[in-house]
Amino acid sequence: MKKIIFYILLIIISCKTFGSYMLIPMDNNQKNHLKAYGLTYLSLETGVEAWWLLNYRGGSFLLYLSKELEREAIIRNISYEIIADAQKNLIFNEISAPSVNMDAIKLEKAPKIAVYTPPFSQPWDDAVVLALTYAEIPFDKIYDKEILNGNLRNYDWLHLHHEDFTGQYGKFYGAYGRMKWYQDQQVKSEQTAREMGFNKVSQLKLAIALEIKSYVAEGGFLFAMCSATDSFDIALAAEGIDICESMFDGDPADPNAQQKLDFSKCLAFTNFTLVKNPMEYEYSDIDVTNDRKVSDKQDFFILFEFSAKWDPIPTMLCQNHQNLIHGFMGQTTAFKTSTIKSHVLVMGENKSIGEVKYIHSEYGKGMWTFYGGHDPEDYRHYVGDENTDMNLYPNSPGYRLILNNVLFPAAKKKKLKT
Repeated sequence: MKKIIFYILLIIISCKTFGSYMLIPMDNNQKNHLKAYGLTYLSLETGVEAWWLLNYRGGSFLLYLSKELEREAIIRNISYEIIADAQKNLIFNEISAPSVNMDAIKLEKAPKIAVYTPPFSQPWDDAVVLALTYAEIPFDKIYDKEILNGNLRNYDWLHLHHEDFTGQYGKFYGAYGRMKWYQDQQVKSEQTAREMGFNKVSQLKLAIALEIKSYVAEGGFLFAMCSATDSFDIALAAEGIDICESMFDGDPADPNAQQKLDFSKCLAFTNFTLVKNPMEYEYSDIDVTNDRKVSDKQDFFILFEFSAKWDPIPTMLCQNHQNLIHGFMGQTTAFKTSTIKSHVLVMGENKSIGEVKYIHSEYGKGMWTFYGGHDPEDYRHYVGDENTDMNLYPNSPGYRLILNNVLFPAAKKKKLKT
């Protein structure tokens, strides 16, 4: 009996020694990059830490091996390799060498995720919802009432997408003002604002923007895409100033609104000029959409390379199997270089045409990231277009940037020492 127990223990020890980790490669050998993030999240969600191997084979993940994770990897068609302690130590030794731009970051806790989206939105209105759903990463939807009720404190990470914080209904009036869906949404928005004690939708949206800004200052992580990026900062700069014309709020805008803007209140942008024409589908000159002269086939942006050992956060946010990424449009496609505050970190840009796609910075105890464009795999998304079939894009480098932002709040604040 003792011999049997001894052999069983020997087998267990051998299995643990020679096959105790799952290496999830994130280079071009990975069959499904996007679902790999979900598998890593699943490991964290079950209370098991993981490592993010920065710049190692495209930003690979290292997980503790379990039958459950291996089964999920097979079901989700995720490429993986089973490695032993000795192989893991060799990888860590390679990564830790001062001469290489790599590092290992421990991921400790699955971040609790919220997506700011109205109850009447459609799934295809938001690329992040598509990415989270496809990657099988859980999230909650919240909107104005939840935020004003203080629910943001329950979340580590907040996403904003195709949203207008200025109270101008996306500047859709010129193209869609006579459409029933537009009119219905305006009625619902005005009703909600009144129910919550505000005379105008713009006042409600400003209150939301201020709550989100405080959330970041207190340690939250904010990720925004498309019109949520510039409209957020415009609303902050225009606090106490009426920038909405009568079709949006029932009275004319302040004719001196531009001169009264306070750019010090903004997170990312400065010295921008408002687009006052209510018939024009644009908020300000932060966005480059109307001025850019680049074709679909020539539209690319380059990801910057950062020092993994000294700048782990921007390195995490830029992990990819490609550094040249196809561009995509949106109501806010990209940012005019001259409108970006000097302290903001540029992580992706098309320098040849003077536009920035991907930016990041700290604010207070928290951090924010802005990513221009609407859907990385739908070059020119129009109102009413069908949703992107994510099954067709399991290796999308543009969508990987979204999921980098989902996982990086899980990182241990101090770099791993091996």
